Amino acid sequence: MSIQSTLHPGQALVTNNPNKIALYWVTTAVGVVLFVTFQLFFYVNDWVRAQGATPAITFAPDVLWVFSAFYGAWIVTVLLALTGTRRAQWSTLLLGSLMVVLNTLGGISDGLRDGWHIAFSAVFFITLPGVFAIATTWRGLKSQGASHVNG
Repeated sequence: MSIQSTLHPGQALVTNNPNKIALYWVTTAVGVVLFVTFQLFFYVNDWVRAQGATPAITFAPDVLWVFSAFYGAWIVTVLLALTGTRRAQWSTLLLGSLMVVLNTLGGISDGLRDGWHIAFSAVFFITLPGVFAIATTWRGLKSQGASHVNG
C-alpha cells in the first residue's frame, strides 16, 4: 500500500528537509556580513579619497560590544531554525523578520547619509535573501503533517 502526499511539491521539499530553512537564514546572515564589509570598504575608500578630511568614526569600547551582539544575534536565528520544532520555527520567523527589518532600515539610513550604493547594498544583500528566508519559514510553518514541525 503506497501513501501519497497531499502536499504541493515545494511544500514537501521544505517539510522533508528542516535544514533548508536554516540554509536560507544562513544565506541572509552572510548577506549581512557582506553588506557591513562593503559599507566599511566604501567608507575607507571615501576617507582615503578625501585624504583624511572626513571625520573618523570612533566608538567607545562599551558601545562596540553592542555591534557585536547585534550582528552576532544572526546565529541565534540560524540555531533556532536548525532546531526544527514548531515553536522554534515561530521564534525564527519573528526574530529573523525583526533582524531583517532592523538591518535593512539601518542600511537604508546609512545609505541616505553616505550614498545610494549603500542603500542598494542593504536591499540586495539583506532584504532579498531575508524575504526568501521569511517566505520559506512561513511555508514550513503552514505545511501540515510534518513530523519535524510538531513539537
